[in-house]
Amino acid sequence: MERGSLTKRLYSLTSKSRQSNPEPLEWEKNEEPFTQLQSEDQTSRTLKDRHIQLIGFGGTIGTALFVQIGSTLTKGGPASLFLAFTIWSTFIMAINNCLSEMVSWIPISSPFVRYADHFVDPALGFCAGVNFFVFEAALIPFEIVAFNVVLKFWTDEIPLAAVICFVLVTYAFLNLFAVKYYGEAEFWLALGKVILAIGLICFTFITMVGGNPHRDAYGFRYWKPSNVPGAPFAEFIKEGSLGRFLGFLACLIQASFTIAGPDYVAMTAGEARKPRQVLPKAFNSVFYRLTTFFVLGSLSVGIVVPYNDPDLLNAISNAHPGAGASPYVIAMQHMGIKVLPHIVNALVLTAVYSAGNSYVYCASRTLYGLALEGKMPRFLTRCTGRGVPIYCVGITLAISAMAFLQLSNNAAVVLNWFVNLVTASQLLNYATVAFTYTRFYAALKRQGISRDSLPHKSFWQPYSAYYALAGTFTMAFVGGYTVFLPGNWNIPSFLFSYTMIGIYPILFMGWKMIHRTKWRSLEEIDFFESERADIDRYERDFTE
Repeated sequence: MERGSLTKRLYSLTSKSRQSNPEPLEWEKNEEPFTQLQSEDQTSRTLKDRHIQLIGFGGTIGTALFVQIGSTLTKGGPASLFLAFTIWSTFIMAINNCLSEMVSWIPISSPFVRYADHFVDPALGFCAGVNFFVFEAALIPFEIVAFNVVLKFWTDEIPLAAVICFVLVTYAFLNLFAVKYYGEAEFWLALGKVILAIGLICFTFITMVGGNPHRDAYGFRYWKPSNVPGAPFAEFIKEGSLGRFLGFLACLIQASFTIAGPDYVAMTAGEARKPRQVLPKAFNSVFYRLTTFFVLGSLSVGIVVPYNDPDLLNAISNAHPGAGASPYVIAMQHMGIKVLPHIVNALVLTAVYSAGNSYVYCASRTLYGLALEGKMPRFLTRCTGRGVPIYCVGITLAISAMAFLQLSNNAAVVLNWFVNLVTASQLLNYATVAFTYTRFYAALKRQGISRDSLPHKSFWQPYSAYYALAGTFTMAFVGGYTVFLPGNWNIPSFLFSYTMIGIYPILFMGWKMIHRTKWRSLEEIDFFESERADIDRYERDFTE
């Protein structure tokens, strides 16, 4: 029997049974009740509230916050770093406002990709989906290799091929067998990230007031020009005010690629239990994550170590493995603390693994969403009995096998080029989300649907969408600005920074011309009525 027919039959039988017997049926008492009613989308709603909350944390916090941020500190100084991360957090909050309102009302698989299709133009949904899939899939082998690099903080005796095989096999186990295993694993891995982030912020506060082996209450010493020449705004590339502005710009570019979160929460929408209750809380918590981990984290980095510290500069230039280049580890070594660097490296290891695991999940669900919309072969919509899109996960893991290219140094360079090639993709996706929301907002208004009737209403709309669209679209072009400075022109660097910006409109126009798609009129947008009806029935009758 087809799954759609089975769904309707179960729903019919349940309704009749409840009229004569108010007690829950046996299949409803199960820990994993039948939780998906859509005839095409066969994923299962098995992700719980705590899973989604921590997946949001896990997607937000990455190695860039603990290690790579040190390189940015050397370019802009502590004040530029803090201001840049604070300012960019406001853009991510605006993106969060857009996603939270749409996703809470229409919690479907691969949501923002399919919203672009239904609210704007099928061609935009196609290029947004391909762009996001390539971005996520390309980062998986990068994180696998980073996992090996972090291991080298302790030993380089473990063969690279063995590390890659171990990571790929465990990713396959967590993503293929059941979503609940992915959610449970990501819960504990993300918990490690949260502990690390909070621990480092606490380490900063305790040591800056004198709680260190030297009993040195250093406070904001490294922000003062009298102690650190050039602080708190460092010069980058040029001297004077222009150099300080370029330093701030370098920090803002790093922030635009480091800070994330709402997109990872959104990708769980199609597999979340009680989505209209759970998702608004997860989106609302993004504000606290941004404030705690990125704003305070960027402030802490500039406190514990000076931006021109010789050991930090040496660790970055020599590419010290793992947490060896982390500003926090440098500070711990300066203070004579011997155990904490190993703990930091261990938790950074879990952060790297968790990031790759999240990329496998998001990439496979994006591919699945494209298949549901008919933009990829229909066989990709095939799911296992537990609701896992098996072919989508398989293709994603096959692409992840590119990590084996790292066995060759030359291939490693090529792979890094490929990763750099798609770095603008995240900003393009955010710009697409913001523009899609403007259409969503306008369609609601045109059709007379009050936003007060939605399960969640975000604030400062539609201005949040305009603000997010302007910021993310602009930064997509600013990311490779250094190639345009006198004496810095480099054709490969130009291509790596701007190729995806060129490919994006080509994908859009190509799909539009081949399939003759039409721009959705505001009156015709149906807001996924059949899918929402399924979710209404699910939340009314099938939740525990």
